[in-house]
Amino acid sequence: MSLQEKLEALKETTLLKIKESPTMNDLNQIRVEVLGKKGPITEVLRGMKDLSAKERPKVGSYANEIRDILTEAIEEAKSSIEAANLEKALAEESIDVTLPGKKMDRGTRHVLTQIMEEIEDIFVGMGYQVVEGYEVEKDHYNFERMNLPKDHPARDMQDTFYISEEVLIRTHTSPVQARTMETHDFSKGPLRMISPGKVFRRDTDDATHSHQFHQIEGLVIDKNITMGDLKGTLEVMMQKMFGEDRQIRLRPSYFPFTEPSVEVDVSCFKCGGAGCNVCKQTGWIEILGAGMVHPNVLEMSGIDPTQYSGFAFGLGPDRVAMLRYGVNDIRQFYQNDVRFIRQFKGEQ
Repeated sequence: MSLQEKLEALKETTLLKIKESPTMNDLNQIRVEVLGKKGPITEVLRGMKDLSAKERPKVGSYANEIRDILTEAIEEAKSSIEAANLEKALAEESIDVTLPGKKMDRGTRHVLTQIMEEIEDIFVGMGYQVVEGYEVEKDHYNFERMNLPKDHPARDMQDTFYISEEVLIRTHTSPVQARTMETHDFSKGPLRMISPGKVFRRDTDDATHSHQFHQIEGLVIDKNITMGDLKGTLEVMMQKMFGEDRQIRLRPSYFPFTEPSVEVDVSCFKCGGAGCNVCKQTGWIEILGAGMVHPNVLEMSGIDPTQYSGFAFGLGPDRVAMLRYGVNDIRQFYQNDVRFIRQFKGEQ
């Protein structure tokens, strides 16, 4: 039998085996046995050295043709088996589209983020800009520009994390105001801003104190700004936050960067001023500190205190959240207990 006849017989036999093979493994076995390095086609090609120069091209060409035919037949058979397996799987694993879907839990913004965004929205609605700054700050902006020179005793009010003698982690967001004041162009209009963010102090963590907490400070500077403007602004904020019938009162206080300075109380939103556990039976809740910007602070920012005046205030969103939701331990906001956080879904 000639080599060509052997190849023809091999083709017919192999095509029959391919047709009768039920699985991928069977097809792979045929491919290795017939088309592999030790298969019959390879043997035929090795025997071509014994052929004449005239027969050698014909046999080689025919051998390659047989190889291509068998390779194509194997691939077609594989495709048929894959299609059949897929059809079978779809039939056995059909989906009942009438069944109810699985409810997916959705995340939500943290309660402190919700409070801060709510306060930001109130002030943006009154024409304020939101300005963020550096958490690692220079002593110059954190203290000195806030009328707290070196060795000023009021620095002890804010126990500070120092990185170096002149670099620290900010104790309030006031440095943002200092940086903004020195770059603001008053020829284009007054400065109205709030500066939200995290602040840090060397404090012992307990139910009402944390070494890291949040602050939102506000600042307005223009000609003829008065304490009346401050009171009216804070009344609007408190009524938006705690209800339209809220009232505020101002009590004298001391802050180095404002003069005069005041503590601001809001009438209790739980008892309406009658006295309860939230307001400690006083009818009032201490909510923030404020005052008229100290002339020294204006002057250090290049603003003429004889022409311009302003007010500033600062409140803690953490305290606002504690009051609004009756949370008695500030640490719960930072412990990431999902059971606690899930209570404050907010608007999505």
